[in-house]
Amino acid sequence: MTWVAAVARLRARRETGVLVTVATVRGHAPRKAGAKLVVGRTESWGSIGGGNIEAVAIDRARELIGTPDPEPELMDFALNDKVSGRHGVQCCGGAVSVLLEPLPVVPAVAIFGIGHVGLELARILARHDLDLHLIDSRADMLTDERLGVLRADAVAQVEVHHTPLLPEEVLEKLAPGTHVLIMTHDHAEDAALCDAALRLPELGSIGLIGSAAKWTRFRHRLATEGGHDAATIDRIKTPIGLPEIAGKEPATIAVSVAADLLLTFERGRVG
Repeated sequence: MTWVAAVARLRARRETGVLVTVATVRGHAPRKAGAKLVVGRTESWGSIGGGNIEAVAIDRARELIGTPDPEPELMDFALNDKVSGRHGVQCCGGAVSVLLEPLPVVPAVAIFGIGHVGLELARILARHDLDLHLIDSRADMLTDERLGVLRADAVAQVEVHHTPLLPEEVLEKLAPGTHVLIMTHDHAEDAALCDAALRLPELGSIGLIGSAAKWTRFRHRLATEGGHDAATIDRIKTPIGLPEIAGKEPATIAVSVAADLLLTFERGRVG
């Protein structure tokens, strides 16, 4: 498996890892600069030359995997018979520096409803390193022409879901920790999504767009028809966004919601 495929596999599994690269080589060494190794919690893919260099790098990579918010770091190795490493001696005669780059689990966000606000929000979030799910029951909201504006220079991995019948079924397929934003065109659809999301405690935050009157109706329905207790219902944040930003234009709302979501990501990293 190539190192690119290995990084993609870790991301798809939502597992942390470390990308190990031979950064510089002076003299003789097992591999040239640029050789790569991907290290996961229990597996590794590729090689930077085997022996003491690789074994020590794997050990350190797994220490980084277990460290909160790790930073990239360089490791230097002298390859001569006078240097005894943790895993033995390599006497090629050269010197090698190895760069270890942590591969964190990126945030995941699901936007239900890609109308005016949803599209503006997707445009902002697509510029960040995250897994972005766009869900709508209306096919015309998900056309290539409409979404092309955010795909052109997207950093996020964008997955589009057309759900003409039961958009709430997508919730069950989302990775644990996914942050959910509910902003469809249909209040009945919003209500069904709120009920389904509350039944999945492994999800991340849940946000609902709408007025205080809408939330009063929803809260009553979630309690009486859904059977949810008050603490469970309180998992839903509404209104969404930063209260200091009061504008009603779709782009303004999107900026407010995105900023609040980025704060949620930061709090999660600190916690």
